[in-house]
Amino acid sequence: MATTRDPGTALHPGWSGSSAAGILLVTASAIAFSTAGLFTRLIGTDVWTMLFWRGVFGGLLILAAVAIQSRGGIAGAIRSMGWAGLVSTLCSTGGTICFIIALRESTVAEVTVIYATAPFLAAAFAWLWFREAPGRITLIASALALIGVAVMTGAAATGGRALGNLLALVMTMLMALMMVVIRRHRHVSMLPAAGLSAFACAVLVLPLADPGAVSGPELAMLALFGISQFGLGLLLLTLGTRLIPAARASLLANLELPFAPLWVWIAFGELPTLLAGIGGAIVCCALLLDLLWASRRTPPR
Repeated sequence: MATTRDPGTALHPGWSGSSAAGILLVTASAIAFSTAGLFTRLIGTDVWTMLFWRGVFGGLLILAAVAIQSRGGIAGAIRSMGWAGLVSTLCSTGGTICFIIALRESTVAEVTVIYATAPFLAAAFAWLWFREAPGRITLIASALALIGVAVMTGAAATGGRALGNLLALVMTMLMALMMVVIRRHRHVSMLPAAGLSAFACAVLVLPLADPGAVSGPELAMLALFGISQFGLGLLLLTLGTRLIPAARASLLANLELPFAPLWVWIAFGELPTLLAGIGGAIVCCALLLDLLWASRRTPPR
């Protein structure tokens, strides 16, 4: 008897209806994440209090999505994830905390460039685990995006610290592994893991935060930050990563980098540097190259 394959979960590099949806979801998540710099400029609280409330409000948004998806069976949705959900939660939480500390111990430029290697790590993890081989064009586009990120940040001229760079590498490995876990267990909803991760981040920074010190207007802005940037970004990333190869999801996540200075320019009139503009254009071209190639290789129906 002939068997059929779900085109959205096939390892073919081309597009299907569900893989196109995955590309759109991950792209939207990158745009949501890119607003972080805008919100940190608009909110005057200390970083730990900001991170606490961001985690709380982001977690509440994802929890509401889980409740809708599971029709109120939140506990059952959490149990259904099994060990994969626990790994995804730990990777997301650990990655976020390592990212925060890395930014304090190293330069933004070096942390950003290290994170741009995520597509290669995701491709390696996916191949070693379940032999999901990335397309050659995806790897070429990932390398091109890495060059674009290096140009944007001027990484060649910076000198960070070893601890910060090591934590940035750990963060990159954890986030790449999280995407691979979600991709491998794509028939199981990992939204509860995203919500648990958001709340875990809030709990971990609580000893350093002062949640009661924020004013009403600041709390409203923090709610918008947590919901639209962190919660929505994490939700869309979790949904989209199920539908496309992990290497492509990691590559699309790099779209956050050229968009971040765009919002600051629109809101504050702060023009990005020439290198940032050139690097951002290279990143966008790399993503366009991968997507156009994938669309040409759509499997026949």
